[in-house]
Amino acid sequence: MADRERETDHTQYVLYALLPMEAAERVSQQAFDAWFRSEMPRSLESWTESSRTLPGGAGSSARGTRAGWLPYPPFVTGGKGSRIADLDGHEYVDYLLGLGPMLLGHRPPAVTEAVVRAIEEIGTVFGLPTELEANAARAVVDAVPGVDMVRFSNSGSEAVGTAVRLARAFTGRRKILRFEGMYHGWLDTVYWSNHPDLAKAGPDDAPVAVPAGRGLLEEMGSSLVVLQWNDAEAVERVMREQGEEIAAIITEPVMLNTGCILPEPGYLELLRELTVASGSLLIFDEVITGFRLARGGGQELFRVTPDVTTMAKALGGGFPVAAIGGSREVMELVADGRYSHSGTYSSNAIAAAAVVAALEELRRPGVYPRLFDAGQRLRDGMNDLIAQLEIPARSVGIGPLLQTWFTDREIRNYRDAERHARPDRFTVFWHGMLQRGVLFHPGQFENLFVSTAHTDEDVELTLAAAAETLREARSELIGDPA
Repeated sequence: MADRERETDHTQYVLYALLPMEAAERVSQQAFDAWFRSEMPRSLESWTESSRTLPGGAGSSARGTRAGWLPYPPFVTGGKGSRIADLDGHEYVDYLLGLGPMLLGHRPPAVTEAVVRAIEEIGTVFGLPTELEANAARAVVDAVPGVDMVRFSNSGSEAVGTAVRLARAFTGRRKILRFEGMYHGWLDTVYWSNHPDLAKAGPDDAPVAVPAGRGLLEEMGSSLVVLQWNDAEAVERVMREQGEEIAAIITEPVMLNTGCILPEPGYLELLRELTVASGSLLIFDEVITGFRLARGGGQELFRVTPDVTTMAKALGGGFPVAAIGGSREVMELVADGRYSHSGTYSSNAIAAAAVVAALEELRRPGVYPRLFDAGQRLRDGMNDLIAQLEIPARSVGIGPLLQTWFTDREIRNYRDAERHARPDRFTVFWHGMLQRGVLFHPGQFENLFVSTAHTDEDVELTLAAAAETLREARSELIGDPA
């Protein structure tokens, strides 16, 4: 790899490390960069200035160049419904949706009004309980099958960290079984094997825990058992041999941090059976799937009830809120003080009002059929185009979640994606779609999100843009997969 750098008027920024590319691909990247710079001069000015005070020029690593926003990220001026606009005057059909929270679209009126009313009539933070907090808890318990009691927090990472520690407290056991390629937040206990270098990750049938970044202690990794997703034989073997040592299995109901990989038939049911048999807990990380695949999340859709659930993103209709919920037996540890869960800003009035309003909006008749229909039309339309043009790719997903893999092989787990998908071809596709006013994440391991605000016109515009992009870039998108 060779680092490619760009100088600004005050420092240098290492933008990205390019994998070796063919000459045509390099020209394509250079052409896009030239187009982007000519179209986004004000975003460049803002990014350069913000980089003086924000590391990487953004408030999260997910919004900067290291996440693939190259040559620099567009700066957003605002959004409404299914559309957002940038500083240079471009409007996009938005499938990024704030990386997931905007299930109801940008500035959903009912949620916004509820939050404003709470601020004006109640306040924000009191250090004491409120009825609004209790109303928000009842709304979650009413919606999610596996939740008898709930505590709110402020981020998905915080909720997952709490769930893991609570599972250890409840069972008295040390080990957590997790799956390679899933992201459960950035806390030390779970920030492992998200997208590991396969040269360091061990054999396929016995992966090892690989830290996802610097500063993680080796002993944290020793408490994790890492397996491949959708490998029923491996999880049965591990639970047979180590089940009495494992406090919990933690999993997303759908793997959504390596593209969009569905559980194979019976796989979630198997995890439930194995945890019950071993006395371990089953944790569903529904930070993304929660309230998106059904009002009760992935557990409602797949009819598998976990012991503990983590929730965030769509929970607050775009306002920052997360939660951990579970069976009464598990959550009683919090109630009687055997497990301490605190947070100055937890259950603040803004978050509580947003939860009540968002879950009420998702109760409306027809919400989920419309979401699923829009997602299915996008997937079907993409697959029709791919078949017509004989491009080795496939659009996959479930409900309002989708992604396009540039490979002719089935992707069952992270290692399949790492070995067989073509991120270079996905980048070509992303370039063309962005140029045509369709926004989603530049990484093939991310997802496209559909909101309740997306219209038939949005779907038609998106497929028209995809048709133009795929036809124009076909020569770069065909050939034998790597």
